[in-house]
Amino acid sequence: MSLQDRLAASAKTHENFVQDEAAPPGSDRTFGLVMAAALAVLGLFNGWHHGRLWPWMLLAAVLFAAASWLKPSWLHPLNILWMMFGLVLHKIVNPIVMGLLFFGTILPTGLIMRMRGRDLLRLKREPPSDTYWIARPPGPQPETMRDQF
Repeated sequence: MSLQDRLAASAKTHENFVQDEAAPPGSDRTFGLVMAAALAVLGLFNGWHHGRLWPWMLLAAVLFAAASWLKPSWLHPLNILWMMFGLVLHKIVNPIVMGLLFFGTILPTGLIMRMRGRDLLRLKREPPSDTYWIARPPGPQPETMRDQF
């Protein structure tokens, strides 16, 4: 049994946190059509917004569309390159975004709640209390729950 298998077995979970699974790229035809649509939208948006078209971008959109319909395998190297670019962006942007979310929202919210004395999880010990169970208000009568479906 390899080290990865032993670590995965000792985790007692269905997930394997030891290795990164390689994400397979999408189909070459889909990649070509998406790139053609994105380039066409950007080129037309620039023409609408600034009053001048970018013919090279519209030409690239037409070439991507033609290649995706006629011979999608031509787009495979570009598809792989685009996938690698996305993975590099993921490695850079994901920690930054998650850090901004944590330090910009969760941490200040927790600090404000602590300063105000809020304890939503009821983690403070209450030695004089008999139980830590939360008393719930009575719910609907049992006879109202018949024939629900």
